[in-house]
Amino acid sequence: MKRSFWSMTVTGLLISATLSGCFGGPAAQPAKEPTKTDMKENTAAPPAGGGGGGSGAFELRQAPMLDGKGLPSLKDRLPEEPKIANEMPADMLKTEIGTYGGTMRTVTSVIGWDADVFVMSNEPLLNTPGILGKEITGNVLKDYKASADSKEFTFMMRKGLKWSDGKPVTSEDVRFSIEDILFNEELTPVFPAWLRAGGKADGAPLKFKVVDEYTFQITFDQPYGGFPIRLAIESWRGYSDYILKPAHFLKPLHKKYADAKQLEAKLKEGQYGPDDWVKMFNDKDVTSRELTKPEAIGFPVLYPWMMVKRSDTMTDYERNPYYFKVDAKGNQLPYIDKIQSALVQNIEMVTMKTIAGEVDFSRESAALIKMPLYKENEKKGGYRTLLSDMHVTPTDIFLNQTYNDPTWRKVVQDVRFRKALSLGLDRKEIIDTIYYGFAEPGKIEDPAYNVNEANKLLDEMGMKKGPDGFRLAPDGKKFSISFEIGAQAPDIVPLTQLVVEFWKKIGIDVTMKTIDQTLWGSRRDANELQATMIWTHTPLWYMADWGQNFWGRLWKLWLDTGGKQGEEPPADVKKFYDLVDKVSTSPPDAAIKAIEDVKKEMGKNYWYFVHIENVKQPLIVSAKLGNIPEKGFAIAANFSGEQFFFKK
Repeated sequence: MKRSFWSMTVTGLLISATLSGCFGGPAAQPAKEPTKTDMKENTAAPPAGGGGGGSGAFELRQAPMLDGKGLPSLKDRLPEEPKIANEMPADMLKTEIGTYGGTMRTVTSVIGWDADVFVMSNEPLLNTPGILGKEITGNVLKDYKASADSKEFTFMMRKGLKWSDGKPVTSEDVRFSIEDILFNEELTPVFPAWLRAGGKADGAPLKFKVVDEYTFQITFDQPYGGFPIRLAIESWRGYSDYILKPAHFLKPLHKKYADAKQLEAKLKEGQYGPDDWVKMFNDKDVTSRELTKPEAIGFPVLYPWMMVKRSDTMTDYERNPYYFKVDAKGNQLPYIDKIQSALVQNIEMVTMKTIAGEVDFSRESAALIKMPLYKENEKKGGYRTLLSDMHVTPTDIFLNQTYNDPTWRKVVQDVRFRKALSLGLDRKEIIDTIYYGFAEPGKIEDPAYNVNEANKLLDEMGMKKGPDGFRLAPDGKKFSISFEIGAQAPDIVPLTQLVVEFWKKIGIDVTMKTIDQTLWGSRRDANELQATMIWTHTPLWYMADWGQNFWGRLWKLWLDTGGKQGEEPPADVKKFYDLVDKVSTSPPDAAIKAIEDVKKEMGKNYWYFVHIENVKQPLIVSAKLGNIPEKGFAIAANFSGEQFFFKK
């Protein structure tokens, strides 16, 4: 397929945009976190314009929006040692001191979920600058220490940290979360593997100890050097994922603590059954991935913004007056007062609102395939189209090797078949057609395109062609691949169409169907997806996921449940998982080395197809927004949302 005129035109535009964003002044150095003695109160708004970091005496300032609200002084709302805004690597962002005010507009096509709002709001317990995983620092927690054998982890909390309702955050919140929720079999019937020794389903559960009001320890009976990164970035976990929850809010809903008559009244008021306290508790306990759901209204949080209103078409968020971060001059973050998240019917309507200038920030739904449209409407829409690194491989290809069909399993579990399909993928055409040249062939598997060699492997398997020209299974039965995909991103559908064409050229009968994203998730969980396409983080991080829920759903379930559910995987799959586990139990330096063995095993077995990597991702931002990183991962910019501000 030849590259289109649009493809060649936008390539020139993108090269120009990329080069213009690569050269700038030296970045500000991360500032030392202030202590109580450094801070003085000043309720004036921050100065307009730029100015880098720096440290020294802090004059605390709050947003004018909070003036006259009857709140305690800012000094009393902040922890004794506020968190300086999450540092970005020096080459990614020259941080400016922002100005307060404004409403940032986002858009989503998924009911109850806005990925851009989730990412810029979610707060992990620890932080890794630039989400690179090379360094781990404090975030919600002030700091941590690991024992020499990576079995014991001591965590220091921020003294004076407060929930959004003004209540203090202490180790009692952690104790309640771990002892009364995590270890309560009614509330947590399946103990999460990542909180077991080595992050394995059959590992011993963590042990917990309160040291004092602001210090606690977590220990494992085996080395678990990968534990801190799981608190910083892996799986986008937030503080609320089993470790830290508002005890003062949830205890009255917990059977162990609630007054029996009051609990009965709450159940009746919420229209729950008399024995449904667990369901009510789980409904009211808003975890990090539920922060964009209506239940989040009124729930105490540590996020920069909190949900205040919701309708069928719009969700409103306002600044958290107790947010624990400040900039390098002592201005409480976030700079932006409000977020409005609009809900539209589909991904195309997301694009239409974006190019109309009705969106101030869009990352999750932006795609390279839309670049001509974005660039054409930039000036009229009042936005900039940045070209950043994508943190995922956007369209990995999966064949479910545990799909419930004996003929299917016999074919797809043969590595010759998987290699043949890989050889049948024209990666250059994919890169040129879908990604305008802004991607590279995947390096984990052999990226060669060789139809003749693919056909030889299929012939060797005994997959002869039937009357319709398509290959049969080795036992002579009809064989086909049925892709079921969700429209989670604009490139998924056209790329699947290309793959269908490629594999038909080597005699494979392939079909595709687009289904609702909710149905897609349900079918995945029920092991009913035969083939699909979705992103993973495979080649980017040592703590990457490896798509196990898609290419071997029942094997992954067996591993996650310690053999209680699913199917026992074959020896080569177990070997692969053992190598992945080694990465999880290693600290960053060792994990970065250990991941190479995982990649080698992946390249030998073609468990799934990481056919492209190093893809660029458009980042659509209002031309008025400041503190937008123009290098590095686009999602790293998304993570730094509390530092965005509208230029005056």
